Amino acid sequence: MDRSEKDKEIEALNAEFKAAKNLFLAGFEGLTVSQDSQLRRSIRAAGSKYKVVKNTLAQRACKDTSVEPLKEKFAGSSAVFYNEKDPVALAKAIATYAKSNPLFVFKAGVVEGRVVNLADLNQLATLPSKEELISKLMFLVNSQAQRLAGVVSAVPRNLAVVVNQAIEQKKFRE
Repeated sequence: MDRSEKDKEIEALNAEFKAAKNLFLAGFEGLTVSQDSQLRRSIRAAGSKYKVVKNTLAQRACKDTSVEPLKEKFAGSSAVFYNEKDPVALAKAIATYAKSNPLFVFKAGVVEGRVVNLADLNQLATLPSKEELISKLMFLVNSQAQRLAGVVSAVPRNLAVVVNQAIEQKKFRE
């Protein structure tokens, strides 16, 4: 790779790092091609991107991005996983893959500007997805409205039941 190609690669990586709100860095030394392909598929299924990077180029591309605190972590074989939207889906994909492949080593990550470690990654992986959280919130909001509607309609319904029973027992004069 000559100097101009390196500069283009650095610019492209810098643009991707700036756009990425969530980025995880991992080592993949010792993985087979089939294991790597499986990892790529799981990352793609999570709506994220996966890229193997040259450490020196990635360190230069980190400048003026949220990834800059990870600059020193680019050592050995490095792969970056990133997306612009959902850190939970990406963390779940990485954690699931890491459980079945001990050669895969998580180094560090940045989630919406905050540096995370392995414990934070595992916590993210156990969170419900955004859709699940919205569903639970809507259920809670809706359940209160349903209870209120049940209470409001209970008084007339009970009155109608009492009047109907009184009619059946001929308590009223005709």
